This record gives sequence, C-alpha cells and structure tokens, in this order.
Amino acid sequence: MASTQPWTAQEQEKAKEAKLWGGRFEDSVTDAVERFSESVSFDKALYKQDIMGSRAHARMLAHQGLMTVSDRDSILHGLDEIERRIEAGEFVWRMDREDVHMNIEAALTDMIGEPAKKLHTARSRNDQVVTDLRLWCREAIDKIVASIKQLQVALIKLGLNNEGLIVPGYTHLQRAQPVLLQHLLLSYVEQLERDVGRLVDCKDRMNFCPLGACALAGTGLPIDRFLTSDALGFTAPMRNSIDAVSDRDFVLEFLSANSITAVHLSRLGEEWVLWASEEFGFLTPSDSVSTGSSIMPQKKNPDPMELVRGKSARVVGDLMTLLVLCKGLPQAYNRDLQEDKEPLFDSVKTVLGMLEVTTEFAQNIAFNHARIQKVLPAGHLDATTLADYLVNKGMPFRTSHEIVGRCVALCVTKNCQLSELPLDQLQGINSIFKEDVYDFLGVENSVDKFSSYGSTGSECVAEQLNFWISKLQIDQTENEKTE
Repeated sequence: MASTQPWTAQEQEKAKEAKLWGGRFEDSVTDAVERFSESVSFDKALYKQDIMGSRAHARMLAHQGLMTVSDRDSILHGLDEIERRIEAGEFVWRMDREDVHMNIEAALTDMIGEPAKKLHTARSRNDQVVTDLRLWCREAIDKIVASIKQLQVALIKLGLNNEGLIVPGYTHLQRAQPVLLQHLLLSYVEQLERDVGRLVDCKDRMNFCPLGACALAGTGLPIDRFLTSDALGFTAPMRNSIDAVSDRDFVLEFLSANSITAVHLSRLGEEWVLWASEEFGFLTPSDSVSTGSSIMPQKKNPDPMELVRGKSARVVGDLMTLLVLCKGLPQAYNRDLQEDKEPLFDSVKTVLGMLEVTTEFAQNIAFNHARIQKVLPAGHLDATTLADYLVNKGMPFRTSHEIVGRCVALCVTKNCQLSELPLDQLQGINSIFKEDVYDFLGVENSVDKFSSYGSTGSECVAEQLNFWISKLQIDQTENEKTE
C-alpha cells in the first residue's frame, strides 16, 4: 500500500482543494489543524472495507432508484480500479483529504466525474467509518481465532511428545502436588478455548450493520438498509441510528478479549521463562527461538517469551486507552472516536505476533526429563494423596490433614521423603497406617490415584487429550514419526 504523500509546504498549498464538506466555509483550515486532524496515515488500513461498503451502498442506491444503473456501474468500475491501484502501491494518499473515506471518494470523483458525487447519498462518514470498523474487526477476529487454534495444536503436540512426564504442580510458586505435563499444557489449551469463545461471542454481537444510519438520525430517502446489511454479511441492520454511530462497545469488547488472551499468553511466557532458568532447568529452547548477550558469551535467553510477557502490557494499555477515550462522550458521534483505530490496530497486530511467536516457541523446546525426575521428589508432593489414604480408612479429612502434617514435619527433621519413612515410624504417629500406605506414596503412585473428572490421573488426562485431538482434528501420524 502506498504511503501518505510527503509533500512540501509549497506543494501542499498548491495542491489544496475544496473540502467535500466545505460549502459553508470561506477559509481553509491551517496547516497545523490539517496535520493534527488527519487520520489517513493510519485509517487507510480500512481501504478494503471502505470500498466493500461503498460497493454495497452503490448497488442499494441503484436498486432503490436513487442512482441510475449506468452511474452504479461507473462507480463500481472506478472502485475496482482504485482498489487495484492501492494494492499495487500506485495510489497517492493525500493528507489534505483527511481520511480513507475522503481520499477514495475524491479519487473516484477525479476518475469518473459526476456519478461519484452520488455515492454519498444517504450516507455520512459517521456510519461509513463504523461500518468499515465492524467489517475490519470481523476479519481480525477470524485471524486471531485461527492463530489461537494453531497454538492449541502446538501445545497438544508438545504434550503428546512428552507422554507420562510428571512435573511439580505449584501454588503460591511453592511445590504443591505432582501433575502430568500433559495436564498442565492442556490447562492452557482450555484457557485459550475460552479466549476463542469470547472472540466468537464478540463477533456475533458486533455483526450488525450501521450503514444507512447516516450522521445520527437516519434519512428521509427511500433506502433499504436490509439490502446493504445482507450484501455485507451482517446479521441485520442496527435498530437505532443514534446507537449505530455513537458507540464503540464492540471495539471495547474486542480489546477486552484480546487483553485476556494476552494475559494468558503472558502467564505461559512467565512459566516457560522460569522453567528455562538454571534454577529450574525444566526446559531448553532451541537456538532458533533464543537470543544471546552482547557481553556475556555463555547466555542463552528465552527472549521471545519475555517479550510475550512484556507485550501483554501493551495490549492491556490499548484497552485502557479506549475505555478512557469513550468514558465522557455524549451521544452521538464525536470526533474523539477517530482515536479508536490506532489502539485497535495495535492490539490486533500485537496479539497476532504474540500468538505466532508462542506457537513457534512451543514447537522448538525440549523438556529435560532427567533434570525434572531428579528434582521431582523434593517438596513432599504426595502429602495430599497420603491424606486421601487416611480418608479412605474412614478418618475425617481435617484429622488426616493434621496427621500428615506431623508426618511431613518428621520428614523435615530426618531430611527424607514420605515414602522413605519406615512403617513403624508412621504408626508411631498413628496406628491407622498399614503396609498398603506405600501404594499412595511417591509421585508416580500419587498421580495414579487421581481419578476425579478433569484431574491429573493418567486415564483422566488421556480422556482430555482425546477430546482435544478430536475437536481440533489433530493428525497424530506426524508425532508418531518423530518418536
């Protein structure tokens, strides 16, 4: 796409033309106002949606007898040529034409003359821009959902490649219970699926057509808003013309969904950055997703995931920008809303980048099984399973909790694990312990005892994996070849 024309001051003055809205004005705006007010430098990203909306609007006007078929065809051919020029990098974006809408309309007028002046019949930039924005958001949501699906597949394949690997589960960043790595990875898959649900719900709510609402009050001309709504793939026209042009709640909802997705990615990034550290040593990223240090030759940094963690702040900031932008606006349209686009575009671009690099990172890491197994016994991860053993013997849980706590305290004094305590010492704490207690001790036994729906037990996790393999239609033959 061609850049905004960088004219000199003399060229700008010479090229200045009457504004399409300038009939009641005697003086042109100052250069400072022109520079401050323009939005074409960023809203030209909406050119495809703007042309799409204009095509539908022109066809509707002709259908309703508000322009001739000949004028409609001239407009459609002109719009096709403008789109071709934009995509070929031949179109000159002019700052004095303010925005994407005026640039395209003025260029169309230059190209085909009088018929182009009929295109803005029963249309305002107020309903035009919000139509463009809804169309753009709709497409952006589809791209993000597709990228989330790719990450989900990468996480599941990562789990399949590490079947049976037990890792410490943490609460408060303290060792808590043993869990299968597959179970942990699937927890992120579940979170990402809710992110998809929020985006899909957002798309459903935004998929109503503002076009034909005009400035705010609609029009007395015999337009057919249902015709343009159908042509653009919307569910229906928006019921209230004031609401149609004045609110950006659909953008707020979109950026909110993006922010939650970014926070999920940030948490995954934080975990993998920690796990790649020497202190944990649970995973090693490949060279292709790592960077080095300019001064320390030995360094191998998981920078992509650090940036995923950092860029989440940017996405949340985009949401905050728009919330503050909208909070004090009276009905209906206000020029403040011009400022909705840059945070929207930035949020989408950033989230897509975060998803792409997280997927690549997931495809290029190895879990260090030996290291994990060596450090796994620390932390008495089987303590809760031992409490369950006592509950199965008929003991109230609170009592079993107290008894296992005493067992752990004994292990601390002896610097040993629960599974290493002799039976006589366990019975010295409470006579309820029998030889079968050792079937509940040790991380492997502990994991095997989990059986509740959704838990980390092997059979439960296998059920979860099978669900996602089926839902995402994952081909496992590729994984089998790499094993």
